[in-house]
Amino acid sequence: MPTLLNIQSSPRGHHSISRTLSHDFVAAWQAKHPDGKVVSRDLAENNLPFVGIPWITGIFLPAEQHTPGMQRALADSDELIAELFAADEILIGTPMYNFTVPANLKAWIDLIVRPRVTHSGPPERKGLVLGKSCKIIIASGGIYDEGLPAAASDYESGYLKRVLGFIGITDVEVILAGGTAAVAFGSTTVEELVRQFRPAVLAAVR
Repeated sequence: MPTLLNIQSSPRGHHSISRTLSHDFVAAWQAKHPDGKVVSRDLAENNLPFVGIPWITGIFLPAEQHTPGMQRALADSDELIAELFAADEILIGTPMYNFTVPANLKAWIDLIVRPRVTHSGPPERKGLVLGKSCKIIIASGGIYDEGLPAAASDYESGYLKRVLGFIGITDVEVILAGGTAAVAFGSTTVEELVRQFRPAVLAAVR
């Protein structure tokens, strides 16, 4: 039974372009995999902690040496990593904030990128999360498609590909859904904008 891990980070709810397109992806994936399982992780609804000293110290110590504070700090990380390893495919729906990832998605990344668990670290730098694919839907106010002058300002796509590759996920496809500022300024609607990107999203379903 295949498992899709659906990670969403936009706080906009039903007004979110990335969530709407992700919903279309999930529906198409479920139609293609009727026996499949979808696990949802809503980063906007469930705030993750930022890493601190108990987490940083705890990841380098054996479990038997963990203090209660370290155990609490590592609990979220353990849960998120277990979801990641259990998934066959990953979907990330996210906005672009200031040319890169929002804070809640960065918090998720910091908790799953863990030495000796999801990567082997220097000097090998070998990822340990293998055999998985990831689709990323990025909604942005501006348009950063390849070939445009603004494309150089899209730090989010490259960063997500790099960090996922670091932990072993190299089969990554990014779908850019730019121009959401037009919705905010009232010159188009969510549905009209979504209609432009829906074919690319549905084509990404395997």
